[in-house]
Order: sequence, then structure tokens, then C-alpha cells
Amino acid sequence: MGYHIDFSLYLVTDDNALGGRDFLQSLEKGILGGVSVIQLREKNSSSLDFYNRAKKVKELTNKYGIPLIINDRIDIALAIDAEGVHLGQNDLPAKVARGLIGNKLLGISTATLEEALKAQQEGADYIGVGGLFPTITKADTRKVTLEEIKNIKEKVNIPVVGIGGINEENLSLVIATGIDGVAVASVILSAESIKETTMRLSRIIASKSK
Repeated sequence: MGYHIDFSLYLVTDDNALGGRDFLQSLEKGILGGVSVIQLREKNSSSLDFYNRAKKVKELTNKYGIPLIINDRIDIALAIDAEGVHLGQNDLPAKVARGLIGNKLLGISTATLEEALKAQQEGADYIGVGGLFPTITKADTRKVTLEEIKNIKEKVNIPVVGIGGINEENLSLVIATGIDGVAVASVILSAESIKETTMRLSRIIASKSK
């Protein structure tokens, strides 16, 4: 990538959290409030629907100059020229993905120091670590303590993004571990005022970051 990535407030999309509100308008409100990266996550969409939505989200992220990361689907990421792709432990190995996506951003979900070090060794640009707290967004998360994520951050040389049930109440504790950012979904997308909630989260991050 030709520019620095700000991972501080990383929004993972979730239609269910929106309660029927307009998808693109909601993402735009989040961006205006301080979202610095968007990951498009479409677990139940057809390839065509995912592609068509991804094109629209890419127009939006281009407008505001923030990166778009595609969850799981390398083909979709390449098709719309997204900035990167994010993969889990059961997806293609990082080293294989790296060969397919070239210089695009590669993020890997991890829950242990061993997984984090392996992801770094195999070419990941950043790692997501969690779940830190209980979450309804993702059912299959593994538990990671704040002490464990702090240890991972100290042992790797790539950015670390915390994920899992992060909200306004526990955000300060997460940021205090020294990580590079937090990935959130429902705390923003379920909020009555998406923009105002995002601004509050951004202020907490700014005040706690070194």
C-alpha cells in the first residue's frame, strides 16, 4: 500500500445490526464520525450480491479516502480493487493469499500468540485478535484476555486490532493495552445516532492513545 493505514476505528459491516436502516447511508455516517477502515462482511450473500454491494461501498470509501477490506472473498476484493482482504483461521493460508493479492492489505484473525506470529511470518499486514468480550455478531469467537492481547502486541511487529464485544464502556481498557485499533460492528451500527456514537468512540480512542 502506498499510504499509512489508520486502524484506530475499524468498522465491520453487519446488516442485522442496522434494523432495516439504509446500509450505505449508515456506513457514511460512521465514516463522518471517525471510522478509519471498513471491512465488508457478507456471510449470507450470493457472489453477485456481494460484488454489487462491494462496488457501491468502494465508491463510498473512495469518496472519503479510507481503505475497504473484503472479508474472506479474495475474488471479490480483486474484482472491485479493494485495498485488502481479511481472512480467518479456516480460510486460505496467509502465504497463499499473499501470492494471490500481491501488495494489497492482508489481515488475519488470530486468538493466540502462535497464530499471530505465524500470520506475521506468512505475510499478514495486520492481525485481528479476539474475541475480547462476548458478542452477538459472531458466534464462533474464541476468548482472548486483555493480558493476552497485550502480550501479542509486544511480540509482533505488525498492527494489532482488537475485536469482540467492544463498546463505550470497555473501550478504554482495550486501548490501554497499546494495540493499534479496535474492530467494532453493533456498537456503531445498532446505535440510535450512528455518527454521534462513532464520534464518542473516536474521542475515547484519541484520549487514551499514546
